[in-house]
Amino acid sequence: MIDCTPRRLPAPPGTPRALARHTLALWVVALVFSAPAWSQGRSGLRSGDYIAVIVNQELVTAGEVDRRVERVMTDVGRNAKLPPEPELRRQALDALIDERVMISSARDSGMRVEDPEVDRAVQSIAAQNQISLDVLRERLRAEGTDYGRFRANVRDQIMIERLREREVYSRIKISDEDIDRLIEQQRQAANADPETNIAQILVTVPEGADEATVAARRARAEVALKRVKAGEPFDVVAKEISEDGNRKNGGEIGLRLASKLPDVFVEATKNLKPGEVTAQPLRTGAGFHVLKLIERKEAVAGRVTQTRARHVLLRTSPQLSAEVASRRLAEYRKQIESGARTFEDIARQYSEDGSAASGGDLGWAAPGVMVPEFETAMNELPVGGLSAPVVSRFGVHLIQVLERREVALEPRQLREQARNALREQRFEQAYLDWTKELRSRAYVEYREPPQ
Repeated sequence: MIDCTPRRLPAPPGTPRALARHTLALWVVALVFSAPAWSQGRSGLRSGDYIAVIVNQELVTAGEVDRRVERVMTDVGRNAKLPPEPELRRQALDALIDERVMISSARDSGMRVEDPEVDRAVQSIAAQNQISLDVLRERLRAEGTDYGRFRANVRDQIMIERLREREVYSRIKISDEDIDRLIEQQRQAANADPETNIAQILVTVPEGADEATVAARRARAEVALKRVKAGEPFDVVAKEISEDGNRKNGGEIGLRLASKLPDVFVEATKNLKPGEVTAQPLRTGAGFHVLKLIERKEAVAGRVTQTRARHVLLRTSPQLSAEVASRRLAEYRKQIESGARTFEDIARQYSEDGSAASGGDLGWAAPGVMVPEFETAMNELPVGGLSAPVVSRFGVHLIQVLERREVALEPRQLREQARNALREQRFEQAYLDWTKELRSRAYVEYREPPQ
């Protein structure tokens, strides 16, 4: 079966070059393979089928509902936890009605999609399936799908993408006060979790040690502290005395967010200045620690950490569930880790995104530009790290971080970044409000099964 979802459409002029602006994939029109009755035309019903709902000038047939339910059950697996079949059918019917409402709204808006745009989308579909246009036509014919109707469905999807982008984003109003408030919140949040570099000398205490052993271990830690306070380099004392994995580095743990360090370490060093050590050894379950604050990087207004990442995106659709896409990406991950294939090759061949031609490279992105689910996964990766499959509103991603850098933003850039972040935060609700309004204005007539 052919995956007939076109690749992402280009973003409108003026939008940032980032994942969150390449496309809006919350809605994927039911294309010909998931809606064969519709693909036969508005009045073309298959034998034994009947009209279940009339939506404005569009039809939803019982056969389409059956096929949508079957596809959901096939994609998630028969043993997956699903709602009871009556509820699953209701959800499938509601989804089909929403799709028809959007289609009719796009047509009524007067939007036009020229033939060359449809040609490019069809070519993209063929490329996704690794077949030529001639083979695509043959497979459509073999499945009983009219090629003209197929192109019409692709045209509808392009119109829907444009309509939704125009209507949803026009609903999102962001004031200067909103931007000021977010920038201040971001500054406070960053300062609440500064990057901190601590070095330690650890003298371990065996579990269940008696008082004499504990006293002896404490004395050893106090000797280490006394030597440091007397002027010996901390790293020299750490290499000689410390019993932790960082002793070869002079006890240095490395620059980390405070939230990633033990709370007792953060509390013990919060009043220290860089270069200072704790007044007394700190007792924990591991033993006695002598801590030195090497560096604390407070957030500076107008400075942000940018990340350059690349990804492979598989867009979910009636033909490809998130579960199936995740399994495919997990297999691609194994191939990359084993050295069998490169990330770039897989991205160029399989990624359903405008970045595919450049090996999935998304360029430099500042905080708040990517959608939250993508950004959270990306931020947790080290440079060179490869994620597990990540589900977002656009589909399922395989992410790799290439570089990170800290840059100073001009005030204009800082405000634009905040504006983009607010738009993403408010998109979901604006989208839901829009679809509810469309549905409330639509003519929806339910039909009873023929007797």
